[in-house]
Amino acid sequence: MEMEIELVLSSSLHYMLPRKRAVGGEAVVAEGEEDNCSAGSLKKPRISTATTGTTETTGNVNSNSNSNSSIGNNNSNHSRGDAKPPIMALGEGNPPDIDEDLHSRQLAVYGRETMRRLFASNVLISGMQGLGAEIAKNLILAGVKSVTLHDEGSVELWDLSSNFIFTEDDVGKNRALASVQKLQELNNSVVISTLTTELTKEQLSDFQAVVFTNISIEKAIEFDDYCHNHQPPISFIKSEVRGLFGSVFCDFGPEFTVFDVDGEDPHTGIIASISNDNPALVACVDDERLEFQDGDLVVFSEVQGMTELNDGKPRKVKNARPYSFSLDEDTTNYGAYEKGGIVTQVKQPKVLNFKPLKEALKDPGDFLQSDFSKFDRSPLLHLAFQALDKFIMELGRFPVAGSEEDAQKLISFACNINDSSTVGKLEKIDQKLLHHFTFGARAVLNPMAAMFGGVVGQEVVKACSGKFHPLFQFFYFDSVESLPTEPLDPSDLKPINSRYDAQISVFGAKLQKKLEDAKVFIVGSGALGCEFLKNVALMGVCCGNQGKLIITDDDVIEKSNLSRQFLFRDWNIGQAKSTVAASAAASINRRLHIEALQNRASPETENVFDDTFWENLSVVINALDNVNARLYIDQRCLYFQKPLLESGTLGAKCNTQMVIPHLTENYGASRDPPEKQAPMCTVHSFPHNIDHCLTWARSEFEGLLEKTPAEVNAFLVNPIEYASAMKNAGDAQARDNLERVIECLDKERCETFQDCITWARLKFEDYFANRVKQLTFTFPEDAATSNGAPFWSAPKRFPRPLQFSIDDPGQLHFVMAASVLRAETFGIPIPDWVKSPMKFADAVSKVIVPDFLPKKDVKIVTDEKATSLSTASVDDAAVINELIMKLEKCQKKLPPGFRMNPIQFEKKGLLIHKNSAGWRGTDFDKLDKANKKDFTKNTLEEESTEAYASRTDENKCTLEEKSLVFRDPHSPTQLDYDGKKIPRKRGVITQDS
Repeated sequence: MEMEIELVLSSSLHYMLPRKRAVGGEAVVAEGEEDNCSAGSLKKPRISTATTGTTETTGNVNSNSNSNSSIGNNNSNHSRGDAKPPIMALGEGNPPDIDEDLHSRQLAVYGRETMRRLFASNVLISGMQGLGAEIAKNLILAGVKSVTLHDEGSVELWDLSSNFIFTEDDVGKNRALASVQKLQELNNSVVISTLTTELTKEQLSDFQAVVFTNISIEKAIEFDDYCHNHQPPISFIKSEVRGLFGSVFCDFGPEFTVFDVDGEDPHTGIIASISNDNPALVACVDDERLEFQDGDLVVFSEVQGMTELNDGKPRKVKNARPYSFSLDEDTTNYGAYEKGGIVTQVKQPKVLNFKPLKEALKDPGDFLQSDFSKFDRSPLLHLAFQALDKFIMELGRFPVAGSEEDAQKLISFACNINDSSTVGKLEKIDQKLLHHFTFGARAVLNPMAAMFGGVVGQEVVKACSGKFHPLFQFFYFDSVESLPTEPLDPSDLKPINSRYDAQISVFGAKLQKKLEDAKVFIVGSGALGCEFLKNVALMGVCCGNQGKLIITDDDVIEKSNLSRQFLFRDWNIGQAKSTVAASAAASINRRLHIEALQNRASPETENVFDDTFWENLSVVINALDNVNARLYIDQRCLYFQKPLLESGTLGAKCNTQMVIPHLTENYGASRDPPEKQAPMCTVHSFPHNIDHCLTWARSEFEGLLEKTPAEVNAFLVNPIEYASAMKNAGDAQARDNLERVIECLDKERCETFQDCITWARLKFEDYFANRVKQLTFTFPEDAATSNGAPFWSAPKRFPRPLQFSIDDPGQLHFVMAASVLRAETFGIPIPDWVKSPMKFADAVSKVIVPDFLPKKDVKIVTDEKATSLSTASVDDAAVINELIMKLEKCQKKLPPGFRMNPIQFEKKGLLIHKNSAGWRGTDFDKLDKANKKDFTKNTLEEESTEAYASRTDENKCTLEEKSLVFRDPHSPTQLDYDGKKIPRKRGVITQDS
């Protein structure tokens, strides 16, 4: 238990207390901290080249792992044959502990078990052109156990338009070897190996998943057959990017089990009644619509009266309706339903039977569609990619851009393949489309590589984890609408011996010149911003004499950013995002003309982003994390008639919107309807789902640590004006404000850190014990309403007070977080002994907690229509005058120049928020089991308004199982991948197809 408490506190204090930064890859241990890290975690990236010259290994092998279980381990012989990891279905094994500071976002999306499988997986990526580099980047950031890079070719100038790893200095080097060092910087815990000679199918047995990006169909069939028949099967993925066309093929074996098809939490409902019928009718409370569908399996719990349903047996849903459903069961002879109960969906695994590539080519089945306006496109592209393979096999080269002869040759191959088809033969072949396909066949374009790198990376995660429905089995995509509207002259497509030759072969030299001279404004340099910067640098945007790219972001780099914002490294922590990102983008393309700013784009900075600035722009790219900023940029683009690229992410989902003046609607033209908000009394006194607890916790945090300190400062800056404003208001709100300010400066004023600990410990007692005792005293468990019905009936849940214990790491965690934050608001230094769990627990144990005596005259609001818990009084004006006098007395006791430090709920609010929401959940006994997540502890190094809620089995909040889901109570929008708000529900696409 002591060790558990130490882990909890050290995780939190890692961010909350001053800490020396690691420099140059070496870990720096703060003064007074024990060095309990493994030796491997303190080493710099290690690069060792094999004696054969064909294999290279980098990265640290975890000291707790079996020495023969890692590719490229410490064995002196680094050849592939001597480094065979154990063969594990779905990456099962004993991976090292998850670095939750780094991978918190992934834990929120994937869950702990999925991450463990992912961290035990070994992946091969063959073909290190632009697409292979993108896939490798994504998987290394995700944190697989090992990635082996295979490529027999050398870097060409042609590669530089799509591969962010290579520079002009790498031309002539082996692609795999040239990729190692920069990829290793992304995540030093991933073992990265290279292979530079021809692959054999036997070597594939070392991996859970293999990805090929540049392979002939003949060789792919050979490798896929081996993987398909291997025991256990090896997941095989073949993907190509050819100009503006791309393809993916997946084969995860003859019987692949998907454990979680959609990654969503099981749907639930709170039961209002169950009939004794055949079939039984189950009605649920009407505050939330049920999401059950006919055929779903559900389990019941906490049902009183009809206890036969609490046996944990899955039961089938029939006749599902918004607030009720029928149960495929005869309950006639069951006990009569009394009250309570939760019904929870049981998610069923799904078995997929993949066909090997040889069979799937002849009978592809249904293609995954991404654009229903191109419904007939996939069958044609299925032919086109086969025809291109035949062209290369016969002629030994790619088609030449603009060559009519090569186009006709490929079209002929496509027609022959179509004529010989027995399944799905096409009646007509679009020759114009095949011309476009032929001309760009050699080019790997960066935007296409980036898109397919994301798709394939996600498919590898699915293959290794069994989470999310995989792509089954072919996916084709094209973007021919990106071509210039005017016909391209073949001479305009010829290479000019530049790094943009691949791009020129598709779009022409004229468009390339326009891109180079563009003036672009990127707002935000987080996860999306880093990707956009990489893309524009590789495409040559703003790289001409007239071009300029301006990027702005007022945030700084934190550790949690490193798992997805790939332009940042651990030695950049604490530095400005925009500056570091701009420098990294310039290293990708030295010709990039970029300027980094740290200004927030808002009305307050219109002296920086003035009319002249906006008028000179060619396009604006949003990479923002909140709706208000998006709306502001949208309005500026609308006013100045500038194109806007808008996008957002939410876990594995994303949305994009292209705003073109006079052609499309702007971002702010439509809004999602507001979500239903829980009544105030429900949130504060009668929560029945975890969202209520999160909303309450957020409200309490802001009141205690942001709004009240801000009110104190408003008074101290101008006491006379503040007092006058309160008197003029003369209402219950003004009275409440004054009472909170006086309480903060008098009764709850902190002068030492021990005072902060006392305040935090008493807050715990107030929140999770005293308020519950008062509530249950006012409304006992057998209380009835005015019409005789039970007061504690669905959806209300009878609460139980918590008993504080310093041996409980979660409870001590709350007190520690609250005391540190309280100290910050008062400007009190945090002593070094806080780092010691024993000393901190001892300080907490010294706090004297007075006994609680319930009051008889306390009024608890139960009216769901009430908008405020404050009650107006005819004596408010008199009370306000009296309070102002008290406040003036408090001011005289303050030191000169005293001010408080309000804390905004962003990063530092998470610790107190996650625990307050969690412990509130345990107060309300087993609060809605439906809301259980694969929870994870976290630190303050989060950049979002995520929050945690406890898992509530057996009335116990377990720190290792905290929720990463938060719905902002003040906004109808949801949170995006960077932890802020996703702008739109419409237009969302998913990878869990």
